[in-house]
Amino acid sequence: MTYLAKPKFHHPGLPKNELGYTHRDYEGTVSTLCAGCGHDSITAAIIQACFELAIEPHRVAKISGIGCSSKTPTYFLGNSHGFNSVHGRMPSVLTGANLANRDLIYLGVSGDGDSASIGLGQFAHCLRRGVNMTYIVENNGVYGLTKGQFSATADRGSKSKRGVTNTDNSIDMVAMALQLGATFVARSFSGDKDQLVPVLKAAIAHQGAAFIDVISPCVAFNNHAGSTKSFDFVREHNEAVNRLDFISTRMPIGLQQEPGTVEIVEQHDGSKLALRKLGADYDVHDRGAALGFLQHHASKGQIVTGLLFVEKEAQDLHAHLGTVEAPLNKLEAKELCPGSAVLDQINAGLR
Repeated sequence: MTYLAKPKFHHPGLPKNELGYTHRDYEGTVSTLCAGCGHDSITAAIIQACFELAIEPHRVAKISGIGCSSKTPTYFLGNSHGFNSVHGRMPSVLTGANLANRDLIYLGVSGDGDSASIGLGQFAHCLRRGVNMTYIVENNGVYGLTKGQFSATADRGSKSKRGVTNTDNSIDMVAMALQLGATFVARSFSGDKDQLVPVLKAAIAHQGAAFIDVISPCVAFNNHAGSTKSFDFVREHNEAVNRLDFISTRMPIGLQQEPGTVEIVEQHDGSKLALRKLGADYDVHDRGAALGFLQHHASKGQIVTGLLFVEKEAQDLHAHLGTVEAPLNKLEAKELCPGSAVLDQINAGLR
């Protein structure tokens, strides 16, 4: 595979974040995806989110599987850690890395084929265990690398580019994430950067399992009349539950909004998410209501986007297991082999 490196020259006038990094410091190689691919828009949103959060690139670990979506980590955060795993196995690799080193920020990048078909079991267990990560599915409803067959997220009744109608029921990964216990659940659209960037920022800051389903039209095989994941269809059927701003704790907290229109959702780490609510009755803390809302609008052919659910006091897998805070590769022999007396105490506690 050929990678096209971008020039290392940085214009001295480029804007910098509070760490002194420019936007270019969060980029990767030149994309080899089809021109206009929605996945490249997601890449741009991830770059923008990390730049605005002033994240040190070397603190990020990006893990992917197989597919068009799983190629995209090459195109962002070129100075971060990365691992391209086998098909459908990204969640287990990410879980292992997270348990070994909780200090890194984990981005799991997958696709609808990678997570909703061969990796469905991996997807389910990763979310139910509460792994501290941002799990991004770049969802286009087709297998783009193998000429556009329907994936498991393709809506029943949608048509392929060749005119074939999908007769299988679709898997709604947002509904599954809600049922599995993910503590941050959102859906967005690759063509809506104003919504996607703050959703990404909030998910990265969230302490727990954060899942984002991003509808990302495939311009080669799934952007035609009859597709329910085309740019035109999503724009015409998008039901946004809220408009979002993310307010980092590193910045002064304040919004100039009309009274009564803002709800502040505090994250576990103290960061805040400001929601300008469009629906007066929608509660982002009610998991059951979120699932019902999602299914109600799906029955009307509407694609719900925005932050659907966030748990106020979320915990991650480390809290559940009571693991040590230090990365495992920093533990010394005295911590790893404390002696027979400590082992006797452990065994006594299990009797």
